[in-house]
Amino acid sequence: MRRSERLIRVTQALMEHPSQVCSLSEWAARWEAAKSSLSEDVTLIRQVVEEDGSGQVETFPGAAGGIVFRAQVPLAQQQAFVAAMAERLSDASRILAGGFLYMSDVLGESDVLDLVGRWFASVYANSRVNVVVTVETKGIPLAVATARYLHVPVVIARREHRLTDGPAVSLHYVSGSERRIQTMSISRRAMPEQARALIVDDFMRAGATVKAVSTLLNEFRAQVVGTAVFMTTREPAKKLIDEYFSLFTLEDLQEGEWVKVRPSREVQIG
Repeated sequence: MRRSERLIRVTQALMEHPSQVCSLSEWAARWEAAKSSLSEDVTLIRQVVEEDGSGQVETFPGAAGGIVFRAQVPLAQQQAFVAAMAERLSDASRILAGGFLYMSDVLGESDVLDLVGRWFASVYANSRVNVVVTVETKGIPLAVATARYLHVPVVIARREHRLTDGPAVSLHYVSGSERRIQTMSISRRAMPEQARALIVDDFMRAGATVKAVSTLLNEFRAQVVGTAVFMTTREPAKKLIDEYFSLFTLEDLQEGEWVKVRPSREVQIG
């Protein structure tokens, strides 16, 4: 096999399996190549992806070692995305009754989901996340995209318990946006042992839903290592959770007149 072809195959294997340990021995057997040659290929790929900010390649020595690719979003791509998306979402025609913002079209686009999932995963790449948790239904696509780049399962906190989920733990809480009592439940079988959970959601106002998810996860003795949200509101300034990462902030809106969305402080770049 020519080196050019081998480089393509190695790069493809890493990109298609983010956050997964790839075995150098398996590659050597599959492609009939020397480990030393593959190591040189990995070194070259590492230099390229780290220079352009598209990811990091880690090598773990020893019999149980291997190579792991952790995807990132290059700075130029971050800048272009947040600028274009903030402008797109600052459209008065998106305002819904009750002071909500229509985002379903945006969060249904595969390119947006892939980029945001990559971004969320890169922020929490070193947090040893082993499960991504979200609430049905709008947060599910974002959670799945994030989980793919972290190579972990997704657990969904459901509004209504399903018999097919088996035994579950349920919680009643007061919704911050709708001001009414709601219920969420998580299947006991869904949660991994010694869970280190990343909560992912599409929108957060006061943080009541995320707080409820955190409380529910406590019943599983799970540790919440972070919260990633596509958009938060400027008010209330004091949220019910202390730490979170969001891409956009809904500054304010006047129903039927105007709306202002800006990149959140965490992503002020350039």
